[in-house]
Amino acid sequence: MNYVPSHKRRSRFLVFGSPLVTEKEIVAVENVMRSCWLGTGPRVEQFEQAFRDYIGCKHAIALNSCTASLHLAMLASGVGPGDEVITTPLTFCATANAIIHTGARPVFVDVDADTQNIDPQRIEAAISPKTKALLPVHFAGRPCDMDALGALAHKHRLLLIEDAAHAVEAVYKGRRIGTVGDMTCFSFYVTKNLFTGEGGMVTTDDEDLAARIKMYGLHGMTKDAWARYSDEGFKHYQVVFPGYKYNMMDLQAAMGLEQLPVLEAYRQRRCEIWDFYTQEFAGLPVQTPCTPQTDTVHARHLYTILLDLNALSRTRDEFMDALCAENIGTGVHYISLHLHPYYAREFNLAASDFPNASHISQRTLSLPLSAKLTDEDCEDVVRAVKRVAAYCAK
Repeated sequence: MNYVPSHKRRSRFLVFGSPLVTEKEIVAVENVMRSCWLGTGPRVEQFEQAFRDYIGCKHAIALNSCTASLHLAMLASGVGPGDEVITTPLTFCATANAIIHTGARPVFVDVDADTQNIDPQRIEAAISPKTKALLPVHFAGRPCDMDALGALAHKHRLLLIEDAAHAVEAVYKGRRIGTVGDMTCFSFYVTKNLFTGEGGMVTTDDEDLAARIKMYGLHGMTKDAWARYSDEGFKHYQVVFPGYKYNMMDLQAAMGLEQLPVLEAYRQRRCEIWDFYTQEFAGLPVQTPCTPQTDTVHARHLYTILLDLNALSRTRDEFMDALCAENIGTGVHYISLHLHPYYAREFNLAASDFPNASHISQRTLSLPLSAKLTDEDCEDVVRAVKRVAAYCAK
């Protein structure tokens, strides 16, 4: 493209999604190391309790990823071979892969063009006698239309399992995400609003589901390591299910415990950055995220813009390359799953099947959004976007 970066570009590359690691997390992990109890133990138990208190649910089961959380949530509720699970194509591959790993089939439904969440009005046509569950994704931290989804689930007697990987702080009409559906799955991956490096959580009010998820997540054993080897004395275990190695470590939980108290302060900082971006990008050939609903709380996980390709002479990827030359890191959330070779081939999907998701996939890019960003970092992002937009304009 022969783009020449500005002589005023940042001196150091701004990494997209870099976490805000403070001395508190460092000390907490150091204390775990000194305790020599690194695996699943007392801090995981404390983190589960703290997360239950934060969300307001009855049960929270810590696991090693959101992918594991999705997989076990479906397995524990009986999703398996021959079933179908309806979800969005505009998501990370883990959402669909978790369905596939149960033996079920993912059935995609297009997204709303503005919210980029699954469109409830399109779901009914996709429901079949094989449909077992709805699996919405709260994209970028924006709560889905849970009233409409709940009504569909009730009408057709379907499970409602939420992928809240982006939405740990989100609230829908006074109810925290994590207390609405049958089960909700959270991610604590390194780029997430609450991070433990790798990690996930399932929340539910169903005691039986919670017990199965916990047991399935550690080899199908009746006792975890903390229960077997703690100072209360050795306890024998029994294997009652051919389970998985999905448990969280105390090393991870220690980080999560330090971040829960500052989640809202960090979200407020991301709100400030969000509003600054939106104000500064007015008039550019980009579409900024639509305004959150007044009766919800947006977790502000991703700030995605859509390029107006009719007004630009370059593609989205070329636009991103130019931002990279300006030392600004970006992401793509997402290339819709139906455009990836595996899903297109395996489920006989075409780009035209989900026009809104296809449209977004060609135009979307995510800009840095983190409590770690300084005002100067944000100004550098805006300056770079404006310069690249001017360069790429027709």
